[in-house]
Amino acid sequence: MKPPAPHVEGSFEHDPGHVPVMLNEVLSALRPHDGGRYLDATFGGGGYAQAILQAADCAVWGIDRDPDALARGRVIADRVNAAGRARLHLLNGTFGDMANLAGPHGPYDGIVLDIGVSSYQIDEAARGFSFRHDGPLDMRMSRSGRSAADWVNGESEQDLADVIYHYGEERMSRRIARAIVVARQEAPIGTTAQLAAIVRRVVRPDRSGIDPATRTFQALRIAVNDELGELKRALEQAPSLLAEAGSLTIVTFHSLEDRLVKHTLAQLAGRQSRPSRYEPTIDQGRNTTPFKLGQVRPLTASEAEVRRNPRARSAKLRSLIRLSTSDTAAGKHS
Repeated sequence: MKPPAPHVEGSFEHDPGHVPVMLNEVLSALRPHDGGRYLDATFGGGGYAQAILQAADCAVWGIDRDPDALARGRVIADRVNAAGRARLHLLNGTFGDMANLAGPHGPYDGIVLDIGVSSYQIDEAARGFSFRHDGPLDMRMSRSGRSAADWVNGESEQDLADVIYHYGEERMSRRIARAIVVARQEAPIGTTAQLAAIVRRVVRPDRSGIDPATRTFQALRIAVNDELGELKRALEQAPSLLAEAGSLTIVTFHSLEDRLVKHTLAQLAGRQSRPSRYEPTIDQGRNTTPFKLGQVRPLTASEAEVRRNPRARSAKLRSLIRLSTSDTAAGKHS
């Protein structure tokens, strides 16, 4: 059995502007051990990767599509690999293509995904992810392809409303889409401040205190980067990359992602929900699926972490474990 991962808060070198969310819970799920191979499929600021390397004498492969993240990663790799043995390997691409990018280097004793936008991207006005900093309306994680400005200035009113409703779960989506179309007829919408102002004119603040533009910005970011498509592809590929006893650990930040992860992991673990709570559970015999859930209910950040890092408030962690061959044959599931 692998030893539990140590509590490493504050014990590894990282940029103080980047705080990896639920770090100790992630390490507890991954249980890094000497000689292991791990995949940080959303490298970002490198917080998880560095903590894994600190916790055990192992190797990590990191995937990211953001050239800025890869540049930061190369600095980290130069330091980590300075002893002459490569422990951190960087791969340029999307986590939805992990089978092609990282598959040849596996199987992995642990894979971690932190879904969504990084603090670096949010805090840099020029990236255009946040309405709190006026900048170009961009939102492209890879810095290539169609930008958010292309979307708001080029999509039909109906398509804009659909994206804002489905990806932002925004009830006022049609009103917002109409306001965008009216505004762009006067002049193209090119900045985050312009778009936020348009949304705020037609959506009143609610009791939650959340800015009215939050859900619209979330929706556009997801659409621009095909985030749900990437997550679906990752969930299809990641389980096959796990070694025996390996853990797939996923941190999500909003309900769309969490529902997708919850449903997929439950299916992989052989936990099919009943059509109705009044339907009896059917005993289908011994469950021989090669996976089990790491926990039935998602883990959430502690109150202390939320106080230190408000971004952790909405985080949920779910995990899936590949069973050993003997455990699968014996039908050992929890």
